Amino acid sequence: MPLFQIVELLIVVGVVLWLVNRYIPMQGTIKSILNAVVVIAVVLWLLNVTGLLHNFSSIRIGKN
Repeated sequence: MPLFQIVELLIVVGVVLWLVNRYIPMQGTIKSILNAVVVIAVVLWLLNVTGLLHNFSSIRIGKN
């Protein structure tokens, strides 16, 4: 994935998260949890895309 697309996607995710935080009324704790989940997901995705987390695709959730 080209660097430009990665930066573009990070900007889009950041703007969407800002819009959700700014314009959707929700309790502060829920907002903090949402922000943490999004940041963790983006960091894991970046590590996977850059190849620093090469075993990320082998993680399975559930019985299968």
